[in-house]
Amino acid sequence: MYSVIRLLDVDESERDDVLDTLRRSTFGAEWTLVEPTLPGVRNGGDILVRLRFSDRHARADAVTKLDELLDRNAVRHVNGATYSGSSTPGADGIATVYRALLLRVRPGTDEATVRRFEDDLRLLPRYVRTIHSWQLSRVEDAIGTSTWTHVFEQEFTDVDGLMGPYLMHPIHWAYVDRWFDPECPDMIVRDRVCHSFCRNDAVVHA
Repeated sequence: MYSVIRLLDVDESERDDVLDTLRRSTFGAEWTLVEPTLPGVRNGGDILVRLRFSDRHARADAVTKLDELLDRNAVRHVNGATYSGSSTPGADGIATVYRALLLRVRPGTDEATVRRFEDDLRLLPRYVRTIHSWQLSRVEDAIGTSTWTHVFEQEFTDVDGLMGPYLMHPIHWAYVDRWFDPECPDMIVRDRVCHSFCRNDAVVHA
């Protein structure tokens, strides 16, 4: 599957109009999410747009149309990426929150280290039972604050399932945080990340 994500910083007075315009637009996606972000995001924008396609060319056409719509004064800044891959089911249950983490691995990091980092991220869904689907992808094209290298997505039971069992889980402290911690010699994610989430009453995985 071929995906695109955009995190939009929008003037408060124009947010409803931008949201309505995006929701009315036809991008030809097989799965579409256009929602205001929830309190607690970090560098995550005011509106989250996530589109998924089965055809690479359809995605390319949609990205052109989407970015043209976002070329307006009301949209102050956009972070985003295009990437490929399929979602993996996690725990059973109903999920209501979609979360995306955009990050940049330090340039020059060797491939073996990047793979160990990715393997540690993949540990999280095995232990965090509030994750109902997830996908870790390498970025093909990035826009915004950084040249993002990865998108890590999850579908959670609710906000508490994200902010509590996920971020506070021992597996996070023991395996994942060291890659982000500037005081740890293993740190490879130096730049500010985009931690964004919103309501999602649809199913992320096909």
